[in-house]
Amino acid sequence: QVYLVESGGGLVQPGGSLRLSCAASGSIFSLDTMGWYRQAPGKQRELVATFTAGGRTTYGDSVKERVVIIRNKSTDTAWLQMNALKPEDTAVYYCHASGYYTDSHGPKSFESWGQGTQVTVSS
Repeated sequence: QVYLVESGGGLVQPGGSLRLSCAASGSIFSLDTMGWYRQAPGKQRELVATFTAGGRTTYGDSVKERVVIIRNKSTDTAWLQMNALKPEDTAVYYCHASGYYTDSHGPKSFESWGQGTQVTVSS
């Protein structure tokens, strides 16, 4: 299987910046999509930013002027640089990835979520 581990969350003041990281591990055959979603209390999980299967980036409407997603394919790691943070950005941020892993029977598709990291924007 494929496992995702996030880090970098925490408390930041409004207008500040934060960088989250996500590292994928396991018997990865191909990592086709990799990105970030978030979920605030009482709200549905929403897209923040992701690399699509075609290698393009997609950003959520509420953040696309303020975040950048970066990926290192050789290390299966992605980062989310968030700037000009607002209190409404407060949420648990989840790394998500999909693609194929290998076992003794060959490549199999997977979709994985990280455990989540809390981002709190408050003065």
